[in-house]
Amino acid sequence: MRQVFVIAHNIISPLGYTTKENFLQLVKGQTGVKMHHDSAKSDIPFYASLFPNEEMADNEHFTKFEQLITKSIGEALSQIQTDFRSEKTGLIISSTKGNISLMESNRLTPELVKRISLHSSAKKISDHFGFSSKPIIVSNACISGLVALITAGRLIASGKMDTIIVSGADVITKFILSGFQAFQAVSDEPCKPFDANRKGINLGEAAATVVLSAHKPDNEAIILSGGSVSNDANHISGPSRTGEELFQAIDAAIKEAQIDKGKIDFISAHGTATMYNDDMESKAITLAGLEQTPLNSLKGYYGHTLGAAGLLETVISIESLIQGKIISTMGFETPGTAQPVHVCSAVIEKELNGFLKTASGFGGCNAAIIVKKN
Repeated sequence: MRQVFVIAHNIISPLGYTTKENFLQLVKGQTGVKMHHDSAKSDIPFYASLFPNEEMADNEHFTKFEQLITKSIGEALSQIQTDFRSEKTGLIISSTKGNISLMESNRLTPELVKRISLHSSAKKISDHFGFSSKPIIVSNACISGLVALITAGRLIASGKMDTIIVSGADVITKFILSGFQAFQAVSDEPCKPFDANRKGINLGEAAATVVLSAHKPDNEAIILSGGSVSNDANHISGPSRTGEELFQAIDAAIKEAQIDKGKIDFISAHGTATMYNDDMESKAITLAGLEQTPLNSLKGYYGHTLGAAGLLETVISIESLIQGKIISTMGFETPGTAQPVHVCSAVIEKELNGFLKTASGFGGCNAAIIVKKN
């Protein structure tokens, strides 16, 4: 099996349009989460990390969702040279809702149904860049970004593809926000991941792209070395109460990566700041024997960016490896999870060689990946 290298990446968020801009803002302790009074999205004020309404508004060529992805892919591809016409160069797009916002302001017709479908967006984006291979869509709740990376990694490791561009995005609309509000999962203040006083999530908009390849880059090599997916089979929205199933994904990813647990320098957790998710993650991390490993959640900076979350948080963690800085957990003050875990409350500077990234979502889905320096 071939090694899978990270050769380029990008983040577009309210905090910046490049990975380095975003990382610098996190080091400074800046957050995109703020209160919004937007009746088009909610009858009540809400906290979220959103682009200004006039930024990347739908146009005749691309919706806001599609613009986010094309801009992120374009920024990532500007860092490398890739033959898009090769059948061994692929595109995977990760999203939970895509163009669902079009249903809020248009009459439902066969044409609109086609326009909303994720495969239509994927083809449009693929044609824009000139890919010759058929794009792949991954839409599996909040683990979509990690599943897209795992899928790309397996295609490259097996020799079926040489290079794959993985990009994810979601746009926060009234339909999406009202769904989380109906679950009473949205916090009425900035979220507090892993904190005893956490009240729930904030949502966020962003796009992120990771380019994976079998070809080792000239600069410092970062490797996607393991990944796994599991399911709780517990509840349509509530996670496992034991953490056993997320632990299974973590354990399988570690074994595939053939990494000693002591070489995992930090954990980029899902950390939604909901009572059940953070408790479940603390149990899974304890089952994995990683409760002393520094852990962070980035939801306090970006909100929950849905189909972009796994990719965005992976990119920030890759930058952490390169710069030797573990980002703190915005909003965390008082430990308060079912099992004690080592939540970072300040930036940690040290030599870093590898990290674990986790994600969990509706339907009981879980995913974990291991990324390390060569």
